[in-house]
Amino acid sequence: MRLDKFLKVSRVIKRRTLAKEVCDGGQVTLNGRAAKAGTEVKPGDIIIIIFGSRKIKFEILSVRENVPAKQAGELYNMLEESFESGVIE
Repeated sequence: MRLDKFLKVSRVIKRRTLAKEVCDGGQVTLNGRAAKAGTEVKPGDIIIIIFGSRKIKFEILSVRENVPAKQAGELYNMLEESFESGVIE
């Protein structure tokens, strides 16, 4: 499955067009390498996404075409989530 479609199906990113923009904008890495929207993903892959001040890291557990919203979280395991504060000290 394509990376952008996985991000949408898993509800990590709500819209596929936004997922494509984030991927092609260099904000996503797959197993330590920059990933484009069309990159194929599989269970066991580690994805890191940086949205502005938010960084998330997760492992893909399952790849399925269609998943009800309540089951979307079962497709991945969140490994890390962090926020950088905009406070200057």
